[in-house]
Amino acid sequence: MQLLENYALKSFNSFGIAVSAKYYCNISSNEALQEVLAWNKKQHHQILVLGGGSNILFTKNFEGLVLHNTLKGIELVRESEHYYYVRAMAGESWHEFVQYCVKQNYAGVENLILIPGNIGATPMQNIGAYGVEIKDVFYELEAVDIEAQSLVVFKKGDCNFGYRDSIFKQTLKNKFIITSVTYELPKLPKYNTSYGAIEMELEKQGVKELSIAAIAKAVIAIRQRKLPDPQQIGNAGSFFKNPVIPTEKYLQLKKPYPTLPGYADGASTKLPAGWLIEQCGWKGYRKEDAGCYALQALVLVNYGKATGEEIYNLSEKIIQTVQHKFEIVLEREVNIY
Repeated sequence: MQLLENYALKSFNSFGIAVSAKYYCNISSNEALQEVLAWNKKQHHQILVLGGGSNILFTKNFEGLVLHNTLKGIELVRESEHYYYVRAMAGESWHEFVQYCVKQNYAGVENLILIPGNIGATPMQNIGAYGVEIKDVFYELEAVDIEAQSLVVFKKGDCNFGYRDSIFKQTLKNKFIITSVTYELPKLPKYNTSYGAIEMELEKQGVKELSIAAIAKAVIAIRQRKLPDPQQIGNAGSFFKNPVIPTEKYLQLKKPYPTLPGYADGASTKLPAGWLIEQCGWKGYRKEDAGCYALQALVLVNYGKATGEEIYNLSEKIIQTVQHKFEIVLEREVNIY
């Protein structure tokens, strides 16, 4: 275990916010994790687990212990007649894991390619894109109980998955550290191309026969057009969740706003938050180095030297104007510290 003090976190968060951690420890083995947890049990520092740092906004220095999860490894643990069961350690890159699955012809995650972040965050956030969510392919995860320092297995039913949500963001927040995730990937692909612009992109690329690789390539093309590369412009992808409102309210909103898109699911309808934000005039907005991306209003960006507080304040103004115009309260997808 190597503990570092007053450690700079700028390169460990995709917004590129210049903050530091009072204590920092790189966790590359289960033994190192057990050791640092035993040390902290006497110290009582607040713990923050960092993976890819792609879903976090620091508004100040972190006055506690940052554990940087770099546990590595991907393996096919077993297979059944219909599924492959693939386990990935929490410190693996999600995008690289999807690339691995595409190469092995394992279906189910191709729509989620190029989402930034690491494996450990995928069930916590129940990440999703283009009609697919992690809960659709999740089998189980292993996590260490911070207090008891014991390893616990969580099955799908234990995780309380919701829209960009799980039990690890609710009642078990800050109580467990995810160390590995096992995914149940179908041997017979069920292609999902109806959401977003996938079908249009496939046609544009001249794809005649659907495949896992073709869908992955199409999604990459769409995301690269719409979203900024965090290596070039600091961002955390979608900053807000797409709001879900009663279908009745959606139909009422359609009267003054006939072009308002909506994805109905019975009594509820999901609205694209980016559309709402754009209608309020925020798309392309910039004040000093904090802004709203010109190609996708859902993405807040750091053009260089913005502070986390400046980006947070911008998000507050966006929430207020959307609420005033549409009577809808946007919820942040990004974790604020």
